[in-house]
Amino acid sequence: MSCLNRLSLSDSFFCLSRKDPELGFNCDLTSIAGCVVGAPASGARLDHHTYLRLLLGSHLAHHLRLRLETDFGYTATCGISTNKVLSKLVGSCNKPRNQTTLPALRDDDVTEFMDRHKVRQVPGLGFKTALLLESYILGQPLDADSHLFESTLTVGEVRQHQAISPSSLESLLGGPGAERGIGQRVWGLLHGVDPTEVKEASNIPSQISIEDTYQGLETMPQIVQELHKLSCSLVRRMRVDLVVRDGDAITPDAQRWIARPKTLRLSSRSWPTRQGSDRSFSRVSRSGPLPSLVFDLEADVDDMAQQLVAEALLPLLRRMQGDKAHKWNLQLLNVCVANMIPGAADDRSGAGRDIGVMFKTQDEVLLPWRVTGNSENESDDSLGETAFEEPDMSPTWDSTVHSLCPQCGHFVPQFAMPAHARYHELEG
Repeated sequence: MSCLNRLSLSDSFFCLSRKDPELGFNCDLTSIAGCVVGAPASGARLDHHTYLRLLLGSHLAHHLRLRLETDFGYTATCGISTNKVLSKLVGSCNKPRNQTTLPALRDDDVTEFMDRHKVRQVPGLGFKTALLLESYILGQPLDADSHLFESTLTVGEVRQHQAISPSSLESLLGGPGAERGIGQRVWGLLHGVDPTEVKEASNIPSQISIEDTYQGLETMPQIVQELHKLSCSLVRRMRVDLVVRDGDAITPDAQRWIARPKTLRLSSRSWPTRQGSDRSFSRVSRSGPLPSLVFDLEADVDDMAQQLVAEALLPLLRRMQGDKAHKWNLQLLNVCVANMIPGAADDRSGAGRDIGVMFKTQDEVLLPWRVTGNSENESDDSLGETAFEEPDMSPTWDSTVHSLCPQCGHFVPQFAMPAHARYHELEG
């Protein structure tokens, strides 16, 4: 921002490095790049700090999207606003190959933008929250099945309801195991307020999933066959994304896991039936622990996929079935691993340090504190003798002067005789 040339905005150069003045790109800073939701405030100009950041952010996003498509052939969507929740929502306005900026310079613009979204669309408000809010506002219980429920309640209807406040949301959504201060957080999200920071991207993916669509899978053999194909692809993808070469191992080709997922999730979507053609058909998901067999790098992928289907995926599929009379007509299958637990590594992406590396380098690390001989003539025998020499225990018990107790006839050390005499006094 300090390098901005305000006298030639139409022919500006966006500098990407303080050290290299030639690293950057040309851009026109007379307007925001891409689409804009809501008109900027009448007083929006370059001396407005927030507007300037949004202006520069839009051109940086445009440059990154262009490079991503030109260099790698991937299209991307981007949202630019003043916080995470607004950026995520506005980024979905012009998918799949554009970007959108929400200036959010006035509170009225933010509330107008938020009010037209459904509650379930707001990032951070999940199924249970939307269900509780809709049941509370409509005054009637709703179906608790997450795969049949679709919230039609808008943010504006919730926000403007007379009974909704931070305290009432805390009473409604709070309870054992609930997030502390959930009422205030949800109240903020409904108003487009999100103070959470944007975290730096990690080298470890949050989840890995493989899916495919079908014209209609109706029989169990068909489903098992497709699950096997997806499982093979998933295992190969895990080995690509989560396995690296172990440079510290003795074996040259040794590999290690940089992270291990703990959760296996199976999702499906069915074609709508005639009886329920007017009902929305969404994904149905079931989760369970991921079997440890997938972490065996020596095992064959095909054999491992068969075990994964038999031991983990089919039980999850049966949990989706509900009753035995259920008929399958699957349009989509998705197999996913999530809940990544980072492994030990020496970089910041790992959880702790690799203890194997620590043992291998201990001689080098402890060298400054190692006691070495002054000459090469010192023999190992002398070291052995000193190492096993018994410590001096003097004064010992045997060298202490003993006295005979006149009452009991026992020999007692001289220093203990007064206490021994008091013992006889108390005993008698």
